[in-house]
Amino acid sequence: VKSLRMGRASLVDGFVEIENGEAWLLNVHIPQYLNGTWTNHETRRRRKLLLNRVEIDRIDHKIQSKGVTVIPLSLYFKDGRAKVEIALARGKKAHDKRHAIAERQATRDAEREVGRRLKGL
Repeated sequence: VKSLRMGRASLVDGFVEIENGEAWLLNVHIPQYLNGTWTNHETRRRRKLLLNRVEIDRIDHKIQSKGVTVIPLSLYFKDGRAKVEIALARGKKAHDKRHAIAERQATRDAEREVGRRLKGL
C-alpha cells in the first residue's frame, strides 16, 4: 500500500480475469516499497478484486463475447482502501492501429518541421 501511495503503480499491461467465480487483477506492476525489508511483495503477482457476486457474474457474462476484456483504468484511495476502476474494452482493429500510427507520425513530422524552422530564424 505504501508503494501505491507513492503513485508508482503501472496499469499499462493490466487486465482482469474471472476464475472460479473470483475476479483477479493480473499483470499490474506495483514496485516494491523502497524502504521495505526482505518481506516485500512480488511486483507482478495476481491480486484478488473484491466484487459482489452479481458484479462478477455480469462481467463474466460480458467477457464471453469475442474480443472483449476488462482493463484497469485508474487506481485511487477511498477511506484508506485502495480501489481500482475497471472497464470493459474491445481491442483495436488492424486498420485502426495503422491509422493511429500514421496520425502520430504526421504529428511528429509537423513538430520536427516547426522546430527546424524556429532554429533557422
